[in-house]
Amino acid sequence: MKNQINQKLTLLLFFVIGFVALSTVSAQKTKQFHADKPFAQEYSIKYNFENARVELQKVAADRNGYIQVLSSHGLLRTRAGQFLFPGTLVKDVHSVPTFDKGIKSIISDKNQFVYVDDEAVLSNAWAGKLHSRHQMPEAKIFAADNDFSFLISDGKKLNFLKDSETLWEGETGDKVIDIKYDGLNNQYWILGEKSISVCAPAKMLVEKVLTNSNLTCIEVVGDKVFAGTADGYFKIDTKTKKQVGAIHKDLPWTEITTISEIDGNIWFGSSWGAFMLNDAGKYNYYASKRWIPSDKVIDIAKGPENSVLILTDKGLGQIFTKEMTLYDKAMFYDKQVRNRHIRHGFNAGIISMIDGDVTTGSMRTSDNDGLWTTMYLAGEVFRYSVTKSEEALQNIRESLDGLERLYTINHIPGFPSRSFERRGYKYHDRPWRRAEDPEWDWKSTTSSDEAIGHIFAFAAIAELVDDPDLQNRSIALIDTLMAHIVDNDFYMIDWNGEPTQWGRWHPDYVNGRPVMVGDRKINSSNIIGMLQTAYHFTKKEKYKEAAYYLMNEHGYLENLMRPLSEIGIAPDDSDELSKELSDSWNHSDDEMYFCGYWGLYRYAFTDELKAKYREAIIDHWKYERQEKEGLWNIMTAIVGLEKIDLEEATWYLQKYPMDLVDWTVLNSHRKDIELLEPNFRKQTIKEMLPASELRISRHNANRFDLDSRGGGREEYSAGDIWLLPYWSGRYFGVIGAPEKK
Repeated sequence: MKNQINQKLTLLLFFVIGFVALSTVSAQKTKQFHADKPFAQEYSIKYNFENARVELQKVAADRNGYIQVLSSHGLLRTRAGQFLFPGTLVKDVHSVPTFDKGIKSIISDKNQFVYVDDEAVLSNAWAGKLHSRHQMPEAKIFAADNDFSFLISDGKKLNFLKDSETLWEGETGDKVIDIKYDGLNNQYWILGEKSISVCAPAKMLVEKVLTNSNLTCIEVVGDKVFAGTADGYFKIDTKTKKQVGAIHKDLPWTEITTISEIDGNIWFGSSWGAFMLNDAGKYNYYASKRWIPSDKVIDIAKGPENSVLILTDKGLGQIFTKEMTLYDKAMFYDKQVRNRHIRHGFNAGIISMIDGDVTTGSMRTSDNDGLWTTMYLAGEVFRYSVTKSEEALQNIRESLDGLERLYTINHIPGFPSRSFERRGYKYHDRPWRRAEDPEWDWKSTTSSDEAIGHIFAFAAIAELVDDPDLQNRSIALIDTLMAHIVDNDFYMIDWNGEPTQWGRWHPDYVNGRPVMVGDRKINSSNIIGMLQTAYHFTKKEKYKEAAYYLMNEHGYLENLMRPLSEIGIAPDDSDELSKELSDSWNHSDDEMYFCGYWGLYRYAFTDELKAKYREAIIDHWKYERQEKEGLWNIMTAIVGLEKIDLEEATWYLQKYPMDLVDWTVLNSHRKDIELLEPNFRKQTIKEMLPASELRISRHNANRFDLDSRGGGREEYSAGDIWLLPYWSGRYFGVIGAPEKK
């Protein structure tokens, strides 16, 4: 009877302690909050064209959403095409009489197609009444005013035309390249091969404004003319006809090929991608096959459905802007994950794709199946905690099944396999082992990355998912993994009885590294968090005793508290492993730290330790701030810091591309970035670029990497990259539920 009373009192005490601890965490939430209102999300649909004998020249769209491309072999139109599944450009026979006319140029005037051929300026709009004949058989350049008058040119002469009557003829003394109408001043700006001129038909004269042999294109924007050159652009005042300011060269690329004003935005095409001048006076860069079929841009025009048409030498890119909330984006990514990235419950990438075609690729079996899956799983736990979604709960069950089997498919008690697969597919790789089940193989050499991910996800389930079966299974997995590590002297022991290469938390290994080597700090931080988690859920004293043993006898608390500013390159007289581990900052460590902070801070043994851990976490966050990383910024909310970089975290989430294909992405050539000298952090530029302009990468990559040669061979899963930081933000209360217009 007395024992029963004691047991009840003990359970009550544990409940009270847990409630107080959770109340403390809840009370320490940051004061910041992002209201999830619709934002402008961009994505691209591409239309490829691979006939090298045909030159693509101009693109236009009408008010009906019809798109036409002018080529050296006549008009083309778009066929098929959807997000991630490119269409093509094909011969446009929709209107045979128009196609047969031998169209030489096309514009969109008053949102209708207007053409010029060897006889007339004409249109199929307005019941075909626009058919203004000219006397210039080689006409190929023209522009329209507001009253159906046209200035046309064959490259030499100029004719001002209205209602089939030539009202004026003239020349510029230069080869005519392009003509743009200036509505404010009722005049035409003429780009020559080596000059810019103004033609005012009402005055019957052509005035040369400037001479420049480097000119490539012009566009009239309000009271300014933007003039592109082979090395930047400059502006001309349309009233004074004088250049305004210096030439702009701080651009993604300075060889300008075309300029267009679209809905108040200035778009530039270049020989290396397209870019738009944004409200901050900087440029949004659209290069690589994420956005356009080729980086050689020929023409840019307004497209239908709030889109921009970017014509390249290998096809057309149509960049859409769609209003959506972060929650809308999360639901889109959720479909991406569930549709093609779930393998045996694991969160898997798609590899071996051909030119970005996801239907040609296969799901990857990865060394880090456990880690990527636990990060996705933790995100689904936070989603369930916030929304009570039955779909999220089922996702949790399926991924937990996969992770649980990592422990049972091999014969080693408490040892998680890296992965498993049906027999015969992977056994030729050295780390793969035969399972007792003749249908399956499993992968050995499990690392600390998997261990910390497992503990993070299992703890989140045990605490936040109100399903006794899932909670009990998660706690059992925490116990079995940590028992393996503690009983094996802080090592993970593989099939051969030897420690795995990276599953090492023993003091001989950890403190065998000089104090500035990152492995000493990360391994100390992770193992203490893991042991605290195991004690919190199992109440087995051996875990608490082990943690205090490492902190008090071997300096693990001092190790994990070491400021990031003291982490650096090992001395020359260090062992080779220490030198290898410290040649630069390891961004995989960041991922392991922040996953581990859940158990380190949330399940701290004492308030005194929690205060110390808080100090270490904030120090780490400050070290990472220049990366503007979504997960690091949001996870720091765990310590209740009054101000985190929430705006930067939101920027990360909003700017991350919808297209998660690993295209070749190059930025090191850009003229609008400030390069830094080589450094320990491998920070290449002063200011972080938006995710939409960088390669697709997980949280363990360096966000300052400028170039990638992905080639469209892999599609990453949004499960760990995006869904984890978003749902973490929802759980911590720094990102709100969606607000519709």
